[in-house]
Amino acid sequence: MRPYVICYMLTSLDGSLHPSRFTLSPDGTRADWSKVYEQVHKELDGDAWIVGRVTMAEISKVGPHVPVPLGPVERRCHIARHDVGSYAVALDPSGKVHFSSGDLDGDHVVVMLGRDVPDSHLAELAADGVSYIISETAEIDLTTMLDRLGRDFHICRLLLDGGARINGSFLAAGVVDELHLLVAPALDARPSYEGFVAFNDSDRPDAVRLSFTSCEPLENGMLHLRYAVVTPTANE
Repeated sequence: MRPYVICYMLTSLDGSLHPSRFTLSPDGTRADWSKVYEQVHKELDGDAWIVGRVTMAEISKVGPHVPVPLGPVERRCHIARHDVGSYAVALDPSGKVHFSSGDLDGDHVVVMLGRDVPDSHLAELAADGVSYIISETAEIDLTTMLDRLGRDFHICRLLLDGGARINGSFLAAGVVDELHLLVAPALDARPSYEGFVAFNDSDRPDAVRLSFTSCEPLENGMLHLRYAVVTPTANE
């Protein structure tokens, strides 16, 4: 069974995901929006979090390694560790993200890869102590891959901390159970930017329905909005 998925984002009033570009907080200072974000993230009590390739590359800050000796590699699933309680998951279909170890601030790294990722990259991940699962199809089927996260790694509660495109892909696939937004009393106000959800042309955003659950005021004038994601019935 797939994990329970919570899409969790910090956004300005005009939908930007980049706090460094936000206008000043109500007291005229540069509020530490990220500190509040991390506090609520901890309260949501996930046993794993997931981001896309670009975000994970920014977190890992590691480039390609000197090629490791290429031996036999597992082409379906490689579990580097069994004794962990929390995970950092990357959705990296093309195998572009590199790591220095299998640990990110105490969370074990698991990478969700596309079917055609080369053996050389798998060997690099395994040598660095990183776990991975590989899609059996050309396009990553999120429902199937999430089922494998639950089955192979016993992940029960997954926090989706991604950018606009990964959030949109998860919502379009119908695998998000809740949507949590921390709304900062700030604006980005640039002429163009990507908001917190983006859909591809083939997606059906009209099938995504949200049911309001709660609204909680936080420090610095922030709001914590919570919605349940409602799955339409078959005859709708």
